[in-house]
Amino acid sequence: MLEATYAVEAAIEETHWWFVGRRRLFGRELEAAGIRLDARILDVGTGTGSNLRMLRDLRYSAVEGLDMSEEAIRWCAGKGLGPVRRGSICDMPFEEGRFDAVLATDIIEHVEDDERALTELTRVIRPGGTALITVPAFPALWGLQDEVALHRRRYRMRPLLQLVRASGLSVARAYHFNYLLFLPIWGARQVMRLARTRLESEGQVRGPVLDRILSAIFTFDILTAPRLHPPFGVSILIRAIKPAR
Repeated sequence: MLEATYAVEAAIEETHWWFVGRRRLFGRELEAAGIRLDARILDVGTGTGSNLRMLRDLRYSAVEGLDMSEEAIRWCAGKGLGPVRRGSICDMPFEEGRFDAVLATDIIEHVEDDERALTELTRVIRPGGTALITVPAFPALWGLQDEVALHRRRYRMRPLLQLVRASGLSVARAYHFNYLLFLPIWGARQVMRLARTRLESEGQVRGPVLDRILSAIFTFDILTAPRLHPPFGVSILIRAIKPAR
């Protein structure tokens, strides 16, 4: 991400409705996957520490982080959310089968070779271990946040599932989420494009009343999306397993 975008994310990730809701969703997926509190977990692409915060609050005790950005690593260290090592998802400095679970949430859209990223992700998971992957969905939703976050693409479900399976993972569940705000976000991004709005992050578009409304909508969204499997959404979540040998 751009340096200024990191600063915005670092300031808002603890309380912003989107980060808070995602952490609830991910926590439920880890629980559903039966990930023990002493499991070895990697958060790859830590950003400014949202997932590390979640894992700490859920009392996971063997957590490591990996990020390419020194800026991200500094933010995580400043919040006491380390340790975070510097490295690429396409060439991770870990031995094969090291982790019981790996979180790769909103990371593979940043890299040129997403096939290699997923293959490398699979390599560091032990047989029988779990991958939790999220990506931004639908190219039609491309907007300011994709640009400031330096995304290379947004995904559709079927091609993404093919990529995940080709990497050697078996898909346990897959669904879109943030589906209730799909049309409002699409509309807002069209307006921002026409108005040539420039912000460091879409996270700056907030206020107490707006945050309460969006938080309520997103809370309902993440409760229902895993059950309803809506055919669209702003994001895609995949929970996958590395088959035992």
